[in-house]
Amino acid sequence: MELFARAKVVRLKSHHDKFLYADEDEAHVTQERDGSSANARWAVEPAPHNPGAIRLRSRYGHYLTASGEPFLLGMTGRKVTQTAPAAPRPANASVDWEPVRDGFQARLRTRAGHFLRANGGLPPWRNSVTHDVPHRTATQDWVLWDLESSDSFSAPLHKVEGRAIHYHIADDLGNVQDGTVGHSFTFNGSNLEELAHKLQEETGLDNIIICTRSPINGKLTPLRLQLPPNNAAMHIVLVQESSKVARSFARPYGS
Repeated sequence: MELFARAKVVRLKSHHDKFLYADEDEAHVTQERDGSSANARWAVEPAPHNPGAIRLRSRYGHYLTASGEPFLLGMTGRKVTQTAPAAPRPANASVDWEPVRDGFQARLRTRAGHFLRANGGLPPWRNSVTHDVPHRTATQDWVLWDLESSDSFSAPLHKVEGRAIHYHIADDLGNVQDGTVGHSFTFNGSNLEELAHKLQEETGLDNIIICTRSPINGKLTPLRLQLPPNNAAMHIVLVQESSKVARSFARPYGS
């Protein structure tokens, strides 16, 4: 995949603005807000005998591994760990990841079709990393990762230019049906007004309200001030000013 083609070392940032982190115990993998540590950097290696796939090696020389062990009993998500190159691995564990591009972001897919997922919410899910297939619209963005590349574990990082915009169009009540395929494009503007104009061009809709959805309660909140810094990817929901859900918003949108 072209995003990883020339990268020697990468840092992966989740939808929660946290970095994929190799724990000091050389076994666990988590998310951490501070990406300055070498623990947040992963060396990229081509996967032997698996064209198009890569392996990610932590600073400890251990590979990012999709294990077959459930993260929690009764749940679908499975643990993601670090394993030494020579360590024996069960048949249902894999260190090969196939990058799937999504704008300027990537999904990392296992040979079983699961995706590397950065979890949110309350403990024990908070800051955990699993591999799974997201079935709910609210968690589909949790398998998207921003990519920064470097030449080594200590060299400066370089972020891909542009901002990836991922959006859904909500119905009159602000709902997006589960399984609905969203839309994406690259945005090179710098403010909310430019983004609104671009979205009107993309959708053909006038008088739209750009919203974000809370991952905790699913509530829509209009964006009013400015875009997130550092060209961070955005995951938004569009509603029309004439919709019922817009009336519940605070002024100037609501009644």
